[in-house]
Amino acid sequence: MKTVKLTIEYVGTRYSGWQIQENGISVQQEMETALAAVLGGKVRIVSSGRTDAGVHARGMVAHFRTERDLPLSAFREGVNRHLPRDIAVQKAEFATPDFHARHNAKGKWYRYSILQAPVPSPLVWPFSWHIRAPLDNETMAKAAKAFIGRHDFTGFRSAYCDAKTTVKEIFSISVNREERMLIIDVRGDGFLRNMVRRMVGILVEIGLEKKSPSEIETILAHGNETPASLTAPPQGLCLMEVWY
Repeated sequence: MKTVKLTIEYVGTRYSGWQIQENGISVQQEMETALAAVLGGKVRIVSSGRTDAGVHARGMVAHFRTERDLPLSAFREGVNRHLPRDIAVQKAEFATPDFHARHNAKGKWYRYSILQAPVPSPLVWPFSWHIRAPLDNETMAKAAKAFIGRHDFTGFRSAYCDAKTTVKEIFSISVNREERMLIIDVRGDGFLRNMVRRMVGILVEIGLEKKSPSEIETILAHGNETPASLTAPPQGLCLMEVWY
């Protein structure tokens, strides 16, 4: 039995998320269909986590196990021939028998992109949140430092989050302006459902002077008593990397 580790890139626009669901086509479904075509039988692929509907990934990591003795090219070039153009295996490698894409993950890097412009950009829109009003990115960057460290992120998760623990550690978070784009990079040991999008949401409210920077500390301290109100739209979010 071989364990194969895949690094997958995809545009999440037309998918209901990573995980197989009844209400729409998922990235996992497309991956398992393509793998079945190569392996000649049904296979279950396990990811490092879930991405919601409309969220993208540059470095989603997943694994599967197979008894077939095939070269790695079968799991990259071969699988890619059976995938739609908005999903691609970027890397395939053999892993140790006990490797688990989710359980062994040590951290993840998410990026959120905001388009700061008076008019929309059709080329950028599928991968960003368009905000016309000026954002104070320096105040946002200072406020974001409150997220760093180990906290209870109950107030930054969705009502449908079923995580066993709401305590997560944020290693770093940055807010940088690159011409007309505002880029928010978040690295941590794990994330709750909608957590990054709600973190971005309150930073945007702070950048628009609708909320005080101190409200981040208040929500972290009181959890679901004072949940974050604004969830940034999914298309601006991308899973950049998972490390082990």
